[in-house]
Amino acid sequence: MSSWFSPDTAPQAGASSDDVRQASAAAHAAQARRRERIAQGHLLFIALVVLAPLVAYPLLRLVLLSLSGAHGLTLDAYAKFFSNPDARGVIGTTVWILAASAGIASVLGVALAALLFFKPFPGASLVTRFLELFVAFPSFLVAFTLIFLYGSQGSVSIGLQRLLNLQQPPLDFLFGAGGVILAEVVFYAPFVVRPTLASFALIDLRLVEAARSLGANASMVALRVILPLAWPGIAAGTILCFLLTLNEFGILLVLGSAHLVTLPVAIYSSATVDLDLPTAAAGAVVMLAMSLSLYALYRRVNRRSLQGVSRGR
Repeated sequence: MSSWFSPDTAPQAGASSDDVRQASAAAHAAQARRRERIAQGHLLFIALVVLAPLVAYPLLRLVLLSLSGAHGLTLDAYAKFFSNPDARGVIGTTVWILAASAGIASVLGVALAALLFFKPFPGASLVTRFLELFVAFPSFLVAFTLIFLYGSQGSVSIGLQRLLNLQQPPLDFLFGAGGVILAEVVFYAPFVVRPTLASFALIDLRLVEAARSLGANASMVALRVILPLAWPGIAAGTILCFLLTLNEFGILLVLGSAHLVTLPVAIYSSATVDLDLPTAAAGAVVMLAMSLSLYALYRRVNRRSLQGVSRGR
């Protein structure tokens, strides 16, 4: 008996071809409904067992905590957060550290990806593999590595002091904005390299050769040909870099000073030092809104990038 038919839907002797086709269609429709019910059951299981206790419930508790007060639900925590001059300064510090770190990391990542793709050198593939592995490192490890190298007692600083016969170590910038920006640039630039390389790989290199044959120099080819074609992937990698840098905490905890308080550090201090959980929750909700906004922008840009890939195929 053919595997197209189940015992219940097998054609009877003398059945017409129309009856056979209808029975086959009914069997396939029943199998499709069963697969859909199974998939819905799996999705419901994931939602109830994984997403609800690990994602939805903590977020709901966070929002409710930010709205809690002595007499029920209130917006006092948000009013206290936004009316506090220190909080406004914290948000300003967070924004400029984010702009400097993610901006430099994005430019460096795109430039490094262009060098690896368009000007390959011996060992370029090894560098690419190392950058892929580098993103798996914890961020605070980068901070400690920079301390061991460029701190006041680091090997590079001590070496320069002995070489130049100085009384004091010449490098003393890590514990502050300079060190935080340097560490975040070093750590997050590889997050831009990979999507940029993938975007470059989709470019038809015949267009680049055609532009060069028409007399375009390297800068014109980069700005007029490569950048417009690779822009969706570059933008997606840049937004991802901004999103990850916004939520960075380990580097700030290791290299940040008392004068460099960003939003993650302020939330941590409110919760653990001041024991003001509603205010800390309000700050966390504000940071969550910023992160979700960047993530929504990332998804939109990434979707446009994928649509461009599908059209190119």
